[in-house]
Parts: sequence; structure tokens; C-alpha cells
Amino acid sequence: MSAPKRFPDRDEIFAVRAESEQLADGATGETTRRLAGRVMARRDMGKLVFLDLVDRSGRIQLLCPVERTGEVDVHLGDIVGVTGSPAKSRRGEPSLMVDSLELLSRIRTPLPDTFHGLTDVEVRYRRRYLDLLMNDESRDTALVRARTVSAIRRILDESGFVEVETPVLQPRYGGGFAEPFVTHWNALDADYYLRIATELYLKRLIVGGLEKVYEIGKDFRNEGVSFKHNPEFTMLEWYEAYADYRDTMERIEQLVSRTAEEVLGTTKVAFRDTAIDFAAPWQRVKFVDALDEHGLWTRDADELRARLQARDVDVSHDPTWSKLIDHAHSHFVEPALIQPTILYDYPIELSPFARTTDDDETLVERFEFFAGGIELGNAFSEINDSVDQESRFAHQQDERAAGDVEAEEGDPDYVEALSYGMPPTGGLGLGIDRLAMLFTGSESIRDVILFPPLRSR
Repeated sequence: MSAPKRFPDRDEIFAVRAESEQLADGATGETTRRLAGRVMARRDMGKLVFLDLVDRSGRIQLLCPVERTGEVDVHLGDIVGVTGSPAKSRRGEPSLMVDSLELLSRIRTPLPDTFHGLTDVEVRYRRRYLDLLMNDESRDTALVRARTVSAIRRILDESGFVEVETPVLQPRYGGGFAEPFVTHWNALDADYYLRIATELYLKRLIVGGLEKVYEIGKDFRNEGVSFKHNPEFTMLEWYEAYADYRDTMERIEQLVSRTAEEVLGTTKVAFRDTAIDFAAPWQRVKFVDALDEHGLWTRDADELRARLQARDVDVSHDPTWSKLIDHAHSHFVEPALIQPTILYDYPIELSPFARTTDDDETLVERFEFFAGGIELGNAFSEINDSVDQESRFAHQQDERAAGDVEAEEGDPDYVEALSYGMPPTGGLGLGIDRLAMLFTGSESIRDVILFPPLRSR
């Protein structure tokens, strides 16, 4: 006989376990509950069989008296549905006293050692389904990440933002310093790019009058893999008309601290054995001051190169001053920013989309924010003048000519959009994967991505 095709009206293990905890040792409740999940342990004690049942909400012990359930023909890893009453064993373990048991799916390949779990990192990434089955921590990480995204959406929606979708395949790529993935669109007979950012399309919507927009989606950058880099990653970007980068600083502080409180029940997390507190306000430091503290602020490219080489930094792949200063920042400043920190007022060479500061036209109203020694995101007072933007794109072409392959190529259509007028706008990008790393205490970005890319074996 084939297994049932459905098991309706089931309860979550977490709720039934909570109900069972209210009972006295050895007692059984009067309510009837239905649970379904995977059997992860079995102990036979004569006429009583003990099973451990797991669903995404938790684990509970099943008490299966053979005179009620009949022979318990269940293997480790089978998926079953049970009906019974909340109970507590004589030893005080929250349980379900089972009246009936149905086999819903028979396991065909044995599970790994259920006592030691799945510990091989390579296998965990390649067979994520086994990792989720065997390791409670991996399952919890996936759920925390999902709740984080839901909370961010809810907070932005409550703040009057509109969630939108923009193209993943783009005829031009822009909105960041990165090499793109290239594909070919057969019907158009044209090369297209997987987007490296959603920025330029979202700002077109600001021009169009939507005023407050955001997108949570995949971006793609053709770069190497590290503990904090994955070529396919999830980014939140928002743009808010009639706001600048200081308004945006306050909004991101509130968004992250409130999200942590909702998802984790606290603004404090543990990452690499360090306590990090996301409660607002965060520390704020000027970019120039942060470099100066390390003796690395100079606008002379040769001098900066020499200072970095004196500290055994490989600068052979840094052809321009902007690449050198960015390397100095990422090598010395970023790793030291453990508590949430906003670094602001960046050199204009690093920021083709930010407005200049009122006091110094060589600096722009841009900030990045960090925690745990990791950059979490980037924000600007956006350029809203088409002539200024066209000039910035021209400067980026000079950077490309000097050897910086990641410099912006330019986007005439975006410049044309700006020529119709865009309100003063504050924009921000937040790396969802990196935030999930900090919220879950994960050492690698691949731990918070369900199916990370891996080399072929």
C-alpha cells in the first residue's frame, strides 16, 4: 500500500513541547495533537518504543506503547505522522503519548552518524539537505536569516518604502566597482551582464516619482571567494528622496538595531568570541581620520605606495591612487572596526555617485558601516545633477585607462534620466549575507548561504 499523500492539521513540535512541559512527571494531558517530522532516534524498551521526532520548530520524544500503536516499523530517518496527547515521562522529558503512527516516507539511504552529526565541511556545503537534517545549528542559522529578511521588509514597509524589482540581466552594468558576469541573450543577439548592483535602476524610479523604494535581491560580481565574499550575494538597497547621508545614517542604525531586537531578542551578538552591540547610535569616524591614525593618509600615490610596501603590503595590483587608498583602508582600518562604526566623508575618487561635502570638494558625502571587522554596507548623498554625473563617469573612464578594470563604465541612459531632475536623495546598500553572519556568529559567508558555489570534484 502506498504511503499517505498528506498529513493535514498538524501542530508544531515547539508548541506541543511547551504544552507538555506544564505537566507533572509521568502525567498525560487530555488534548489531542498531531505531529509530523523525521525520526532521529529510537530506543526499544520492551512494549514501549521511544522515538525522537524532529520538525523545523524543534525536537520531542514520542512514547509509543505497542498495544496502542501496533508494531513500530520505523527506521532512523523515516518521516512519520503521529496522533496522541502531550505527556511528560517519569524522568521529566516533554513527550507525546502516541495513539497512532503513520509512515509518510521511508528513508532509502542511511543518515550519517546521528550522534556526532555531520562535521565534514565539504559535505555540509555540497549536501546542504543533510547538514540541515543533522545539525540543529545549521537549521537555526537558516531560520534566523529568513526572519532577518522578513523583519527588514516589515520595517521598511512600515516606514513608507515601496518594494520593487529591477532587471537582473542588464545591457550595461553599474553601481559598484566590480567585474561582471557576462551572458548572451540569443533573441536579442547581444551580450548582457548579470547585475553587480540595483542602484542605477532604483534611482531611475526616484526620478519617476516613487520617492522611497527598496529591493532585496541577488547581485553577482565576478570575483574570488573568501570568508566574507561570495560571487552571488544578497543585497538590500534603498533610496529615499529628500534625504541625505546623515538621514541615512540614522535610518540604518535604527533598522539594524530594531531587526536584531525583533529576530534575536537583543541588540547584542557574539562574533569571534567578541560581544558586539548594535544598539544605536553607532560610533562615527571620518575616513581621512581613520587612515591618518594608521599613518596612511596622503594624496601622493608614490608616497602611499612606499608606505604600504614598507609594511609588507603587496600593491602590485593597485595601479592608481584610488586603488592604493582603498587597499590601505581594507587592510588596516576595516579589520579594527569591531563595534558598529560609520566611516564617512570619502575621497571623491572612490565614489562616482556621491555628492561633494559642503566644506571640501575633494571629499564626498558617502559612508560605509562596519561591525566585527567586516564592511556591512555603503551609502551616499546621491548625485542628482546629470552634468556632474556625466563628469564623474568620465573620470572613471580615466581610471579604467590607467588600469583599473573595476572602474565604472558609465551609463548614458542613466545620465539622461537624471537630466529630467531627481530630488535630493539618500541611498544605501546592506549586505544581507554579512549581516546574517554577525547575527548567527558564523565564521564564513558560506555558512549563511544555503547552497554556496563549490569547485567541481
